[in-house]
Amino acid sequence: MTTADAPTPADAPTPAAPYGTPETPRVAVRGEARLEVDPEIARIGIAVSARGTDRRTALDDLTRRNGDVLALVKSYGEAVEKLETGAFSISPELTKHGRAERIRAYHGRVHLTAELTDFTALGELTTRLADLELTEVSGPWWALRPDSPAHGDARRQAVREAVQRAREYAEALGARLAALVELADLGAENTAAYGMPPAPGALRSRSGYGGAESAAAAPVLDLEPQRQTVYAQVNARFTMTPPDLTPK
Repeated sequence: MTTADAPTPADAPTPAAPYGTPETPRVAVRGEARLEVDPEIARIGIAVSARGTDRRTALDDLTRRNGDVLALVKSYGEAVEKLETGAFSISPELTKHGRAERIRAYHGRVHLTAELTDFTALGELTTRLADLELTEVSGPWWALRPDSPAHGDARRQAVREAVQRAREYAEALGARLAALVELADLGAENTAAYGMPPAPGALRSRSGYGGAESAAAAPVLDLEPQRQTVYAQVNARFTMTPPDLTPK
């Protein structure tokens, strides 16, 4: 392109007025929605521990206890939607006295996460897990699935509120909405993280070396699902007809 062919400032497109014009005023609003819904999944954290005077004993005990936990969780079938093994560690414990690096014991630990959709089985499973040897249970953490319909419901409600709010502003000026100029999604998300953050009142139990004190079956813990809050926010811009500003 030569210099002669370059567009002149007069040829450049005129940017749209950010605040509208007297003929086509703009109105900008925010629509918000807040829904309270039942959770869809519950997660529990499981930590299996072992301690032995030598590495092999600690590993053997840890392997056995981890197998017991896996077998118990899997026995609940479709009630458990997901079972994952996280971190594994085996570490020596040194004696506190003396200059020599003498190993007093070995500590082993395996972390697992179970995700359940059947909340009826949740209370029974947690107490049965806590009844096992050196097994720690934490949770539950209640959540919605990322593709839960509740998120879409909140977004649609936020859009409807934005339209209603803009319409009320226009009607207050004796005008009406003409067209939608922009709709900006600020997101709709669960206030509780999908992971496993600490929660007040969360179940936390740990059995001793001997497991349950009695041979009787562990009692079933009654757990009430925690309602989930879903938020959605949108920014919307509309054009409207010229307002009627004559004194009433």
